[in-house]
Amino acid sequence: MAPQRAPRTVDELMDLLHACRGAWDTPDRSGDPVDLHDHALQTAALLRRSHPSDKELQIAGLVHDLGHLLRPGDDAGHADHAADAVRPLLGERVSRLVRLHVPAKRYLAAVEPGRGLSPQSALTLRAQGGVMTAAEAEAFLADPCADDAVTLRQADDAGKVVGLDAGVLEDWRSVLELVAAAHATVPREYTHPAHP
Repeated sequence: MAPQRAPRTVDELMDLLHACRGAWDTPDRSGDPVDLHDHALQTAALLRRSHPSDKELQIAGLVHDLGHLLRPGDDAGHADHAADAVRPLLGERVSRLVRLHVPAKRYLAAVEPGRGLSPQSALTLRAQGGVMTAAEAEAFLADPCADDAVTLRQADDAGKVVGLDAGVLEDWRSVLELVAAAHATVPREYTHPAHP
């Protein structure tokens, strides 16, 4: 799997998401039992079901693991790579939720020690900083996006079911367009109408 570049448009993001079909969280396919494409669809569908009005949360679920495609093999940094890649197109909140899905795993491992992780998530927990200390957990909870990041993480953990039909990627194009439009930047240069 070759590294991909960050998307600048919804079409480029859709292409990147389509490229997740047959791509895995580990280059040798020893990780999670579904490819990144199916995992993205399942995670987003779970969030749509539990939070139907929160389009940004749903989209964060759709794009949260793009870092595995952007920088294959970087388990520790995959959330940061994905967050940085989607921020210009999808906005700060989506980016923040994507960035926080790994700290949310570390937080949940601290507050729910008996909580099951997939074998791959358990393996990468150490590389991602391990179980949070009490001070780290307190700092995490102070983030305004912490609760939503935990919700995203729970959907992330549940969205790894082989053979589950979670719809098709094209179903998400209009939601991506809606979120991207809400965060489109206003051109910085303004030309007075009398002086084109």
